[in-house]
Amino acid sequence: MCNRYVSPTEADIERFWHIGRANQPRWWREQPAEIFPRAQGPFIRRAIDDSGYSREGASGRWGLVAGEWSLKYATNNARSEELVSKASFKGPWAKGQRCIIPAASFDEPNWESGRNQWWRFSRADGGLWGLAGLWNRWADPKTSEIVESYTMLTINADAHPLMRRMHKPDPKLPADQQDKRSVISIEREDVDQWLAGTIAEASELLRLAPVETFDAGSLTAL
Repeated sequence: MCNRYVSPTEADIERFWHIGRANQPRWWREQPAEIFPRAQGPFIRRAIDDSGYSREGASGRWGLVAGEWSLKYATNNARSEELVSKASFKGPWAKGQRCIIPAASFDEPNWESGRNQWWRFSRADGGLWGLAGLWNRWADPKTSEIVESYTMLTINADAHPLMRRMHKPDPKLPADQQDKRSVISIEREDVDQWLAGTIAEASELLRLAPVETFDAGSLTAL
């Protein structure tokens, strides 16, 4: 699971993913921001007021709000294997409310030494991560406030040479059944398929990034 990442600036997001500025007010920050669960963060989605297809930038709460404001459990991450069955996620998934979460880097805990050492993950090509997510727009029935929110998708990484090293292992489970998790990278050439494709087409992109995509290391060594 991912619980911390660095968001790029609005200008970098628009430039990298070719989001037009026409008739769109400022929607994100002019400086990079470290994002934690339940904080405000940016995401890219298919424009909801466009009868055709275009991309738009939006910002919302990191932690999907699908039915109530005060959630009893974390929804900042969603297991991709449970998108059809989990109550919080199955509605947005069925409606095609997929998004790209821009990240300059993200952090994960490594417990190989017996204690938590944070690792930072950037891209080896120097670009930005476009992480797979779902978004939702919810109206508070008491106040009529419109709440924008999003969740970051994850996938099993037990067989991945790098990502299987992250997170605290469960001593009750064998090494190949730990359910170690990884975020899902949507490459720039696949963004339109992710945002506007069918569920079947989007499902094809729920896969682990090759190990050579990553530039990773302990924060204590940086």
